Parts: sequence; C-alpha cells; structure tokens
Amino acid sequence: MTIPVGLSTSSVYPGGVEETFALAQDLGYDGVEVMVLRDPDSQDAIRLRHLREEFGLPVLAIHAPTLLLTQGVWGKDPWDKIDRSTELAHAVGADVVVVHPPFRWQRGYAEHFVGAIAERERLDGMRLAVENMFPWRARTSKRERTMQAYLPGWDPLEQDYRSVTLDLSHTATAGLDRDAALAMADELFPRLAHLHLADGTNTFMDDHMVPGRGDQPCAEVLQMLAAQRFTGSVVVEVNTRKMSGVGRRTALAESLAFARTHLDGATSAPARELDVPEDS
Repeated sequence: MTIPVGLSTSSVYPGGVEETFALAQDLGYDGVEVMVLRDPDSQDAIRLRHLREEFGLPVLAIHAPTLLLTQGVWGKDPWDKIDRSTELAHAVGADVVVVHPPFRWQRGYAEHFVGAIAERERLDGMRLAVENMFPWRARTSKRERTMQAYLPGWDPLEQDYRSVTLDLSHTATAGLDRDAALAMADELFPRLAHLHLADGTNTFMDDHMVPGRGDQPCAEVLQMLAAQRFTGSVVVEVNTRKMSGVGRRTALAESLAFARTHLDGATSAPARELDVPEDS
C-alpha cells in the first residue's frame, strides 16, 4: 500500500490554491490539502473541483478556518466553520477535515467540544481530525512564560478524540524531544487520521521547517506509519513565505523526497519493534 503524500496550500502561502495545485503536479505530489483562508478559491467547491480535474490531483483534506488569522472567515460561529468545512470536504471528495482545538477564550465552544466533535463524526461520517497544538510561550528579560491557549487542552493524548492530526512542528514547539514526539505518534496511531509533515526545534516560533532540518523524529514517524500500514495521508506543511520562487520549489521538492524515502524504506515490523537510534 502506498501512503499518499500531499502538499498543503499553506506551504505555498502567500501563493494561492491554483499555484499549489500546479506546484504539486509539477513536483510529483499525490494530492493537495486546502487550508480555508480568505482566498475565494479555498472556499469554493466548484473551483476546487475544477482544479482537481485540471491538474489530476485529489483534494486529500480540508483544513477548517480555525486559526487566529482566519477568525473572520465564514463568520464568527466556530461550529458553522466546522460544518461548512465538512460540507466542502464532501463536495470535493476529501475524507478528512483538520480542526484545531478551541482557544481558551472560546469557552462556550470549548465546553462540549470533544463530545460534539464525536457526535458530528458519528452522524456525518467525515473524519474530524483534531490537531495537536502547544502551550503559547513568550520570553521576557528574566524568564520564559507559558500560557495554556487551548481548551480543553493542546495535547490530544489527554482527550477522547476518535480522529487526530499529528503535526511534528507543533510537537517541537510544545517542547517534546525526539523520543517524546515518537512516543506520542506511537500512542496516537490507532486514532491517527492525518500527518502534517514538518520539522521544528524547541522554540516558541512554530517553525514548520523542511523535514530533516530540525530535531523532530520525522524519519522515524514516517517509517512507523509505513510499517503499521497507515491508511491516512501525509501532507507537507512547511513555511516557505520568505523564500524565493526557486527556494520554495527546492524546499518542497526536498520535503517530498524525504517523505517518499522514509515511507518507501520502511519494513512491515510493528512500530513498537522499530529500532530507534539511541541518540534520537
């Protein structure tokens, strides 16, 4: 079984959806994840179906507009945002909607979040894959301060979500080292619907680096997914905003090659039997 490797539209930002499809096709990606932003193309099922047919690439996932920068997209009601994202996913043939947990100031939304997500999955059939996040950190002149920015929490291991998205830049920002991040991936595997492939380091910046350039176990996680016959998608979600066109293309080609190398090179041994280097 071949695990599809997709490209997130956020990896091409501030470029648009059409540019993502074009780059994904040219570089050899298997599909696209569409993050719903203010860009009209990201919200339009007809336009997305046209791009899907034009470039011959499926839409693997829809990322709901639950980021700080998308607070005004599709109104203010967070449940409406999720329901509209689910409708869009159905309309374009995607089988996963990526969702962030509520911000701590969204207390009404957060109060029944876990149960309401589960009920929507049960009734609709779409996988609503809640993403691991991280404590917010800020440095002052004397010390580093943290704030729990998400309710019921940033760590999906502590919640009874049926479907989860694992982001390996977020594990770095949460302060997890290689062993801890790999352990999280292993424990989440029965519920894992989707992987955001990016690297990072233990800073408050949420770097979304090209895999292999940070300190997270990107290779080991990919090998684990292949070994355990993962049925979801791997989507490259790296930050290329400050890169030139050539630099972006190089970074995205490198990310795809990294993913394919470690997915294709895995054995069929269960993840808990994989040999993890002592220095990982």
